[in-house]
Amino acid sequence: MIHELNILDTPVSQERRPDWLRVKLPSGETFKEVSDTIRKYKLNTVCSEARCPNMGECWSAGTATFMLLGDVCTRSCAFCAVKTGRPPKELDWDEPARVTDAAAKMKLKHVVLTSINRDDRKDGGAPIFAETHRLLREVIEGVTIESLTPDFKGDWEALQTIIDTPPDVLSHNLETVPRKYRDVRPQAIYERSLELLQRCKDQGLRTKTGIMVGLGETREEVIELMQDCVNHNVDVLTIGQYMQPTKLHHPVTRWVHPDEFAEYKEIGEALGLEHVESGPLVRSSYHAERHV
Repeated sequence: MIHELNILDTPVSQERRPDWLRVKLPSGETFKEVSDTIRKYKLNTVCSEARCPNMGECWSAGTATFMLLGDVCTRSCAFCAVKTGRPPKELDWDEPARVTDAAAKMKLKHVVLTSINRDDRKDGGAPIFAETHRLLREVIEGVTIESLTPDFKGDWEALQTIIDTPPDVLSHNLETVPRKYRDVRPQAIYERSLELLQRCKDQGLRTKTGIMVGLGETREEVIELMQDCVNHNVDVLTIGQYMQPTKLHHPVTRWVHPDEFAEYKEIGEALGLEHVESGPLVRSSYHAERHV
């Protein structure tokens, strides 16, 4: 069946981003030190791989989000700049130690981890998350950890591997409203992602999820999603503006005004979410240290 384009899916011009989406170019000694450390330890960051607009701000403040399991993802989400393909079969068991060494050198007290999807493996790469958690706590006294995980294709044994060596915040992004999954996140299932968050909450973890707006969703759909988060006991929700990484990716359908982001925050917290981080430049790991 052909998907009929409606007015919500009409692209906007990419050449005329509003003033509130302009960011400063990366600079400064701390930015250089973070960049050099990441290069030295041969690590990937979601900051650079996903072309995050906040990279300059975060790296200049000495923070970065480490991306585990390589830089080639097995999925083909229409919003994401990370490369799609077939990653190396074997896990890199030196990676947890390199991440820990880099985090210690950067004197991080809060570490954010994420990863590509490894649908080629039954365990989804979960053991690498668990080992990284273990080493970070062993080496950095008092460290707090947020891990943004894949859905492991609903393999709850893989998820349990992470829960058994838990981060302080377990994050898993819904990304968009359920109606847009076929276009934006075709290999994911909305209900499965909600179940993952609920399973983590049932075992006592602090949970967090994030979405993008400007993909063709309606205001009512965003509010319904927030209610779903409340119903599944999610603690923290992030909402940010989607920005098309290349012409081959899903188009931006509208630039959401900062006032609307402020309204989403007010509505979400009134519905029962503990904290909603909502703004044009918000990404899942933005100001993550506040969400512990």
